[in-house]
Amino acid sequence: MSRSYAIIGTGALGGYYGARLHHAGCDVHFLLHSDYDHVRQHGLICESKDGDFSILKPNAYRNANDMPRCDVVCVCLKTTQNHLLPKVIPPVIKDTGVVLVMQNGLGVEDEIAGIVGPERVMGCLCFICSYKLGPGHIQHTDYGLIALGEFATRGVSDRMRAIGDDFKHAGIPVQFAEDLRVVRWQKLVWNIPYNGLTTILQTDTAALMSDPHTRQFVERIMWEVVADARTCGVPVGDEIVDRMLRSTEGKLSYRPSMKIDFDEHRRMEVETMFGNPLRAAQAAGAISPFVEALYNQLKFLDARI
Repeated sequence: MSRSYAIIGTGALGGYYGARLHHAGCDVHFLLHSDYDHVRQHGLICESKDGDFSILKPNAYRNANDMPRCDVVCVCLKTTQNHLLPKVIPPVIKDTGVVLVMQNGLGVEDEIAGIVGPERVMGCLCFICSYKLGPGHIQHTDYGLIALGEFATRGVSDRMRAIGDDFKHAGIPVQFAEDLRVVRWQKLVWNIPYNGLTTILQTDTAALMSDPHTRQFVERIMWEVVADARTCGVPVGDEIVDRMLRSTEGKLSYRPSMKIDFDEHRRMEVETMFGNPLRAAQAAGAISPFVEALYNQLKFLDARI
């Protein structure tokens, strides 16, 4: 079966994965906002460590109501824009379609399940370093792996495998998660310290890792997130901390997504990346002083953007 894909939010993440799928021959439709006119005229350009490529005439749309109904709706908007989704998703999803939630943080699938129903929602964790160089111009510098997991059930479903095969065919590494909660919390082990500290300290990941004091602080925050996950009943293993530290050490300087948003004077994903995990952990009985301190400081900064 040939599946059609709608990319809701054609930025550094949605633009990259959507362009990969299109380049591999999938039927892909891109929803754009500020970049629409430029992409219609000049196409999409991807500079990637895995090989540069361009899409001269992508299926680009300014309005969701003009898009065809698709089998897979990839939600790639920042979670600060989720108030748009009740109007955007229904016109573009087929009756038998699924929403692939390619967003950061915790609790993001719950919000979309309220629009289409939990059985039509799948989570997608994106482990990637990418950013926009300009309108319709994406730079992919490292990683690219995605992890797929069903929202309403456990285990690996047939539709997960089918969608995963499309991404694999596009040259994207894929993991299948038996339990979506585990990979959500695993990614938070990286996102919370690096997004939080690079934004608050106005630095990048390489600087954090090269200084012994901030490196130690990163590790302590990671262990707190692991403990929070376990308090919530999510079995995150000890090995994740060493894996996340090793994957970041020795890499070129990188600005995580929250730092980029702050630098560009855009509202940050504070609630989904920090607030939701903090509230979930506290409700389960955890005490999370590091995460709470980061959350409060980021709320202060976000209110002044």
